[in-house]
Amino acid sequence: MQRFTQGFLGYAVALAICLAAIGLFLFVTPTGEPHVPRIDYTIDLKNAARTASYDVLAPPVPPKDWIPTSSRLVNDKGTVTWRLGFATAARSHAMLAQSDEQPAGEFANRMANTEKAAGTEQIGGVTWERRFREDKNQRTLVRVTPEATVVITGQADWPELATLAAALKPAPAAPSPTPAPTS
Repeated sequence: MQRFTQGFLGYAVALAICLAAIGLFLFVTPTGEPHVPRIDYTIDLKNAARTASYDVLAPPVPPKDWIPTSSRLVNDKGTVTWRLGFATAARSHAMLAQSDEQPAGEFANRMANTEKAAGTEQIGGVTWERRFREDKNQRTLVRVTPEATVVITGQADWPELATLAAALKPAPAAPSPTPAPTS
């Protein structure tokens, strides 16, 4: 008997198997929402709470179906700034930024990409200033306290930004590491 892999018939069967595998790959791969990378921001949160001169605010857990995507903590000559980015449930972008940078207005203007207020909103008993930059489709909530400026901004809609603002709680201040005893 002639081997199956020899001749035209073997070639045709091998080609059919390859085409079936390619077709299966193209038509059976899962579709749906793209993968959004998730990060763990707890280390930056603890470091911010330990080093900042203000109460660092963060959601103890992200809002339902929100994914934390970025975290950046900067301590520049005693000015502590923390930024935390999220993909919202609707897969828009929202960012929480807070700093004790002075003057506070400059930090808020830079994060909001505008200095123009567009009203206020009460969220959880706290008044937030609303800002909107139409050409970037950027909505921003700003809260200035004597100690720090808190900004929630992004292309997320107003209810999503309000959801993040309502979820904010002061992070527990982490104790400073104690030096090891010397002998």
